[in-house]
Amino acid sequence: QVQLVESGGGLVQAGGSLRLSCVASGRTFSLYAMGWFRQAPGKEREFVAAISRSGDSTDYVDSVKGRFTISRDNAKNTIALQMNSLKPEDTAVYYCAAAFESWPMNLVTDQDRYDYWGQGTQVTVSS
Repeated sequence: QVQLVESGGGLVQAGGSLRLSCVASGRTFSLYAMGWFRQAPGKEREFVAAISRSGDSTDYVDSVKGRFTISRDNAKNTIALQMNSLKPEDTAVYYCAAAFESWPMNLVTDQDRYDYWGQGTQVTVSS
């Protein structure tokens, strides 16, 4: 069992930055590929970023490439999402998620493959 707790959301003006964090419980954090997803009002939840178990591989949805950076610290059981140059269309509830993955370099971008989810943190970007 893995419990995930996100933090770092808030209200920011367009062009600003936020850093989201996600802390995982348990001693097997390094066995999980991790990801960030978001859900805007009236829309379905979508993939934002993923990172492999080792942290060496990352992937992003096209709309955030060059602006968002995902990272992880296996010693601290944490992942982070650094979000720069924020836009109003980034407004959403952001969720971190964990997917058990056998291969250290593999990424998981399909949300149906994720085993555990956090409760979400609200990010609001004003224009």
